[in-house]
Amino acid sequence: MIKRIKHSLEYLLDKSSRSKTSAAEENLLNDFAFNEYQNSKWDNGLMGNPEDASQNIYYGIQLRIGKKKTFNPYLKYIAAASILFLVGLGFLFRPNVLDQKQITFKTSSIPQSIQLSDGSKIYLAANSSFQYPEKFEGDQRTVSLLKGNAFFEIAKDKQHPFVIYSGEIKTRVVGTSFHIQLSKLNCKVIVVTGKVNVSGKGQSVDLVPNEEALFESEKLIKHSADKAFLVNWYNEDVTLDQTTLKQVITILQYKYGVSFQYNNEHVLATPLTVFIKKDATLENVLEQINYITNLKFKVYGEIVKVD
Repeated sequence: MIKRIKHSLEYLLDKSSRSKTSAAEENLLNDFAFNEYQNSKWDNGLMGNPEDASQNIYYGIQLRIGKKKTFNPYLKYIAAASILFLVGLGFLFRPNVLDQKQITFKTSSIPQSIQLSDGSKIYLAANSSFQYPEKFEGDQRTVSLLKGNAFFEIAKDKQHPFVIYSGEIKTRVVGTSFHIQLSKLNCKVIVVTGKVNVSGKGQSVDLVPNEEALFESEKLIKHSADKAFLVNWYNEDVTLDQTTLKQVITILQYKYGVSFQYNNEHVLATPLTVFIKKDATLENVLEQINYITNLKFKVYGEIVKVD
């Protein structure tokens, strides 16, 4: 059924591009595109006014093909729907970004860092993906955390705010340091230094050091941050002194981009002291934990199991 609909749409669009469609077929295309547009999920806070966005793309296409008077009306709805399709793939409609050469940086099994053209440093956890322009242009510096977790040390520039898109939220800063932790279920921003604004779904909060914002289930809530996250443990040696195994596991999940599976949750209360070097591999840290607790942690790709 899906293949049949896809084939019919392709056939009608091709026919329309050659001005071979009947009035009834044009109406069918227009009704279909308008219906998809109305049923699409749009975030005004992140993408702006939907009518303005679709009109901008619509007129841009008109200018390119030079057929302003005869251009098919249904394409303005397809233009808006195409933005939503890109959003679903992790790309947001942002003027000035589309014209810049974008670089996608992905990490494998170990954390890595990069320095951007403005001097800002980004420390990415393992199994993470980050997109940024080769050179910043325009009135703001815009990047995207596509997957995983990162620590940001942003170079100060009052004239050009630094904006990070991660999932459904937008983080805006001038010069500061903070964590962003992005998963399929939620997104969290934890501020270490400076001031940060986090917004999404028409909600907005300002954060200062020792505060965090959690976006989950369409809600943005501000909390006090866990002290364990108030350092750049991607680039610093960290000692977790007389803490619980649960706290250690939380750090390891974010630093190495893995998830833990265990049958007995009581083990999470196990007290221990762990030293994590900034360049330690996950296996090195787990060996240390195995020795201290007599538990057996084993790595299976991006999953760590307690046997």
